[in-house]
Amino acid sequence: MIIVSTDGSCLRNPGGAIGWAWVNHTGPSNSGGEPSGTNQVAELRALLEAVSAHPGPEPLLIESDSQYAIKCASEWLAGWKRKGWKTASGTPVRNLELVQSIERAITDREGPVRFRWVRGHVGNHFNEAADALAGEAARAVAAGGAVSPAVSAPTDTAPAPTAADSGPTRKAAAAPRETSEDAVPTLF
Repeated sequence: MIIVSTDGSCLRNPGGAIGWAWVNHTGPSNSGGEPSGTNQVAELRALLEAVSAHPGPEPLLIESDSQYAIKCASEWLAGWKRKGWKTASGTPVRNLELVQSIERAITDREGPVRFRWVRGHVGNHFNEAADALAGEAARAVAAGGAVSPAVSAPTDTAPAPTAADSGPTRKAAAAPRETSEDAVPTLF
């Protein structure tokens, strides 16, 4: 099984430079950014890039500290598609282009894709590495640097994550609870 951690960063939400990153637990990492976006866009982009970068039949497990991104890609996606890309309340799905790209990437991938929520900012090596790369990418874009992604080899090796690396509680940073497909919290 391939395990990849993802994260997104937004320097000023909404409208600030964003960065996204994924870190393969036994291989390379990748990051990139855009001049303007939201935290949710950055999280979704990280997830999309991770799925796209890991084709093939081997099962893929994506770890993310974004319940929003995980729910978009797993819980809400099928219902939105059935409803003509509308939410339960009938409003258009936010970040539709990214959500549809994620749906295509998952559908086109030969092997299964699963998601696991991990608590952010609590010392999980791979989550912290993805967070650092996403932040660096956002800052580079804000400073006028390159926005195109570049895959890199891992810089160090860490032990495999344990059950203690994930937990049943939310991300440590204070943020509005993401409880429905209509909820798109603003994270600062």
